[in-house]
Amino acid sequence: MRFGLHCISASIVLTASVPAFADSVPRLNVDPVCRGIAQQAATPGESGGPDLSFRRCVKSEMAVRHRLMGRWAKYTPTEKANCIGSEMGGFASYTDLATCQQMARAARKLNQ
Repeated sequence: MRFGLHCISASIVLTASVPAFADSVPRLNVDPVCRGIAQQAATPGESGGPDLSFRRCVKSEMAVRHRLMGRWAKYTPTEKANCIGSEMGGFASYTDLATCQQMARAARKLNQ
């Protein structure tokens, strides 16, 4: 029973804190996902190797973040909270966040 109450109270705290940071595009650490992408893209003869791929990935992620900033107000607080929550793990990505937001918005329009 103790475990259940602990989980419920943690859930309430997490849910209560979401609106506080859902007002703006969150700052995500894209380094882990970009390092993984760079390692997967690296080939022995590639000019620039994984370092170049990593920098390109980070640049791309920051461009997606910039586009999200312009569209952020179009999403509901629930859409923001749900999508932000899914991106707070170890491999956070603005590309995934943007995709989540687009899918949530499309679903909302279908249900109207």
